Amino acid sequence: MSKGDYSYTQNRELSWLKFNLRVLEEAEDDSVPLLERLKFISIFTSNLDEFYMVRCGSLYDLSLIKEDYVDNKTGWSAQEQLDAIFDRTIFLYERRDEVFSTLNNLLKVEGIHDLGFNDLTKKEISFTKKYFFNCILPLLSPQIIDIHHPFPHLLNKSLNIMLIMRKKGKLLYGLVPVPSALPRIIFSPRDKLRFILMEKIILQYVDEIFSNYKVEFKTIVSVTRNADISLSDLQIDEDEDYRGYMKKILKKRTRLAPIRLELYQHSDPRLIDFLCDQLNLAPNQVQISHTPLDMAYVFELYDHIESVNELLFHQLSFNPFYPKIPERLKEGKILPQLKKRDILLFYPFESIEPFLRLLKEAANDENVISIKITIYRVARSSSIIKYLLEARENDKEVTVLIELRARFDEANNIHYAGLLEEAGCTVLYGFEEYKVHSKVCLITRKERNNIQYITQMGTGNYNERTCKLYTDLSFITTSKVIGEDAMLFFKNMAISNLNDDYEKLLVAPFGFKSQLIEKINQEIEKAHKNLPANIIMKMNSFSDRELIDMLNKASTAGVKIKLIIRGICCIIPGLKGKTENIEIISIVGRFLEHSRIYCFGTGEDTSIYLSSADLMVRNTEKRVEVAFPIENPILKKMIMHLLELQLQDNVKARKINAKGDYEKIYTWGEPVDSQKYFMNYDFSKIEEEYALKASFYSRLKHLFK
Repeated sequence: MSKGDYSYTQNRELSWLKFNLRVLEEAEDDSVPLLERLKFISIFTSNLDEFYMVRCGSLYDLSLIKEDYVDNKTGWSAQEQLDAIFDRTIFLYERRDEVFSTLNNLLKVEGIHDLGFNDLTKKEISFTKKYFFNCILPLLSPQIIDIHHPFPHLLNKSLNIMLIMRKKGKLLYGLVPVPSALPRIIFSPRDKLRFILMEKIILQYVDEIFSNYKVEFKTIVSVTRNADISLSDLQIDEDEDYRGYMKKILKKRTRLAPIRLELYQHSDPRLIDFLCDQLNLAPNQVQISHTPLDMAYVFELYDHIESVNELLFHQLSFNPFYPKIPERLKEGKILPQLKKRDILLFYPFESIEPFLRLLKEAANDENVISIKITIYRVARSSSIIKYLLEARENDKEVTVLIELRARFDEANNIHYAGLLEEAGCTVLYGFEEYKVHSKVCLITRKERNNIQYITQMGTGNYNERTCKLYTDLSFITTSKVIGEDAMLFFKNMAISNLNDDYEKLLVAPFGFKSQLIEKINQEIEKAHKNLPANIIMKMNSFSDRELIDMLNKASTAGVKIKLIIRGICCIIPGLKGKTENIEIISIVGRFLEHSRIYCFGTGEDTSIYLSSADLMVRNTEKRVEVAFPIENPILKKMIMHLLELQLQDNVKARKINAKGDYEKIYTWGEPVDSQKYFMNYDFSKIEEEYALKASFYSRLKHLFK
């Protein structure tokens, strides 16, 4: 297929905006409890903030330094993509405002009031006025902007009160940053379910600060800055340690170029022109929002309602769900059980506890020699770090490859890298041009002069918090071949060797994509021979043009392809003569779909790989990623079962149509909500069923001998 064929592809950024709209649609879903719907608006907003900081920031940089750059899915320049994003954002803001207004009205019926100043009672007005003058005003840093007072630096995503004022006929501007040290929500002293946001109180009384001026207009503004720092363009001093260098980089993030200006509810052409001039923004980079500019307060509100009215909270939120510990792993040590069988954990429906128990056992097992692990994101208070430190205290060799450039987790990783180094662990920081995104843990034991490897690999991070919210798969095995591959992997990471041959593992940036292409070609050859040819893949995002073209080639050859893609999807399915054999669904629900699964073939001959990698160029060519095979028949059956259930989902799934848009799945059958199903499913049943069948067929063969 020619390089310039854009007939079956869509732009990555607009595809992501379509996905984020799917998140907002969860806030519109009547079957979702009200407080959870409010959280989906908050998630939609934080998603969009990060998208602007990272993706728009990256495109902005490209528009400045690479005039000849074009998107390989649409042929658009960087500026054309930015303009399309800015235009689409207008619709998204309007949709969010409608949903937010509807939800606020529904919450009021339940007694939860998000108040404007006009909604306050006389007593509440008296309370907020006293609170402003006693508790807020002393912390404010107001300033005017005129010829003697230059325009200040506005921190990324900070809230600021902006004013247009006049004195003796002269026009000037005022600014009051909303201090981050102040609480975001102020609750009514008499009714703890009535609240007003801090910025609204400051906006109301800001005139009092500038009492010697005539205030003509005031509003709340926020600037979003480019947070996409290109480390390869920055030089590290020879005598500077890498952690210290990364701390400097984080400080630079708050001062990078503005990429978006938001105003809350009210705007004035004079203020917009002034701010666009000061911030070097075009008018299409300005958005007016009737929804609060920072929705992070929703999670504080959520916890507050639970503490003051538990009954109401349970009526308006999801029923509590606690990940299960599989029956077979509830009792006894994990290490002896691994000698009998491999373990596959399905988060968040199954708990991370068995893996944590394994790490703790290894830390205190006299036969364990070493623990090696790659870390991309960990929890703020991490049991995994705790057990690694415990292992080091017990004189185990502990090697941690920690990626300091995990976006927005840099500070947390810098902190833990310091703790691990101080404890005597060997800490590696990966490669200059490649982030290490793989999830591998290797425990090495020596017993009776025999070396035993226990290898854990997963599709998600070593994070006890997110494993309760994200769907991921965690595989633990004592396979000698995989253990030796893992040992080779860590050796290569230590000596900066990215290009080596592994027996079982597919390792990016050099061995992952090429092997996937080979697997796709094998299915194409089967189709050419009129043999059953199938591909099922599940991932977060799909934008790698080379792999898109391979699936186009497979589809035209007759390979049946089913894809489950949560987010970005740059291939358009169902196009006659191009992608007509490709079906794609996306599932957005209570839990974030995060696992990556790649299946090729049919029946018992299906080849299954789990991976930390999506099919994006950043994963396939610019990161160190690992895909690992699942060869145990029972575990393969478990994985195929969960894929089959997700492909049948007609509640939280949406299919992508031939226009590249999401549409609901209408069916005459029973509703299937795959996540709800998994919350009540015991995966050990599959193991028991398979064992019974295996036993039956074994006896049958014996009878016919």
